[in-house]
Amino acid sequence: MKRLLPVVLVCLLFLASPAFASRHIDFTIHKMGSDRPGNTLLVIGGIQGDEPGGFNAAALLATQYKIKKGSVWVVPNLNFISIIKRSRGVHGDLNRKFAKIGRSDPEFDTISKVKRIILDEQVDLVLNLHDGSGFYRPTYMDRIRNPHRWGQSIIIDEEKIESVRFGELGEIAKQITAVVNRHLFSEEHAYHVKNTWTKLGDMEMAKTLTYYAVRNLKPAFGVEVSKNFPTHKRAYYHLRVLEAYMDLLGIEYERSFSLSASGVKGAIYDNVKLAFYDNRIFLDVTNARKRLSYIPLRRSAEIVYRPSNPLIALVESGEGYRVFHGNRRITRIYPQYFEYDFSTENVTMQIDGEERKAAFGDMLGVQESFMIVPKNGYRVNVIGFKKRGISDESGVMIGQEDIMKRFSVDKDGNIFRVEVYKDDKFSGMVLVNFSYENENLIASEPSSVSLFGLSAEEKASLAKDSPTSSGKGSNLGR
Repeated sequence: MKRLLPVVLVCLLFLASPAFASRHIDFTIHKMGSDRPGNTLLVIGGIQGDEPGGFNAAALLATQYKIKKGSVWVVPNLNFISIIKRSRGVHGDLNRKFAKIGRSDPEFDTISKVKRIILDEQVDLVLNLHDGSGFYRPTYMDRIRNPHRWGQSIIIDEEKIESVRFGELGEIAKQITAVVNRHLFSEEHAYHVKNTWTKLGDMEMAKTLTYYAVRNLKPAFGVEVSKNFPTHKRAYYHLRVLEAYMDLLGIEYERSFSLSASGVKGAIYDNVKLAFYDNRIFLDVTNARKRLSYIPLRRSAEIVYRPSNPLIALVESGEGYRVFHGNRRITRIYPQYFEYDFSTENVTMQIDGEERKAAFGDMLGVQESFMIVPKNGYRVNVIGFKKRGISDESGVMIGQEDIMKRFSVDKDGNIFRVEVYKDDKFSGMVLVNFSYENENLIASEPSSVSLFGLSAEEKASLAKDSPTSSGKGSNLGR
């Protein structure tokens, strides 16, 4: 049976699948399972980049859920470039390319890869997450609530797929809406089943991901939440639908946050963190300043980083890098390049009178003061601390008032960098946080940042801060 996990603030979940330089902007797939076999659910978010409810819900599923029985595969960022650009589709609507796509199309490889995932014999059921306009209603009520809208609906392409397990699409969709409608903020938010009857001649819907799946005898549903809601409420409803499908498939799970508006909002926005080079650098950029300067990145090496969720990306921009969380630009990183020293992995610290060993990549809570215990051959630089005549800041007791606030990582002036060097080489970093409990970084497989391998159009698009067009008209949905 599923049960609610307590919110844990002292550990991070990091991605398990790498994305390297030539394909860091590609989508990722996260296969979650257990030693108890069962059905496999495939969830896809971000097929259209201007639908943050869907891709944020998928990212939470990939990072904040633990599967106890069965399997869940999640693609949270299918159209990553368009997510960053807040565009329905930088190269056109990706959800209209499943019937036919030419090899010259820049998204040919993306379509080919996701098709293979959909058709994998292990996949039992497919969900494609969307944010749609208004509120779908079977009969016309007003401009926002009518049969031409998409929001708050479960989409099916036909009533059933004959002789296929979970092929009773209409009946399953009705069951799901009945479950979700018990957990509404308002009765006006009720879900309905929308059958597009694609097989009968809907040329637009015939091009979509779900109909591709259905044509290949894979049960598939579109899940639409209304764009009238803020992002965290959209994600809330998506997660309600996802959990209803997992229950239907007999998939057992736990999640690390409360399934409420505030719980989902916190889970989305309070987990934006990066680790570089096997945790030698860790940055909590949840509430970062607009620019972080003199970050000691490795000279003459690809920038390899670990994000706390699959919607985080670094994009090269002039002399620095922009950090994105989905379609939000979080901060800019301006590096200072060093050779790296790998002779040590940690430092010894005194924190509020208690001695402890801190590994590079840790963020440690401090109430009053801290000191780095001197280590022969190494020097310490606490960014923002200055005292005349001191070049090595180990052995010095430091309080929050001793560090210039403008050098903090966060806007509130609580998180500061403590960097360790051997001669002129950078050894590693820990963070001290004057408003937080101790936190240890959990290692994962690396991602990396580069614009190598992207087309000229993609580079030009990512170089701009302003969002591109998200399509024409107000009825855009699936």
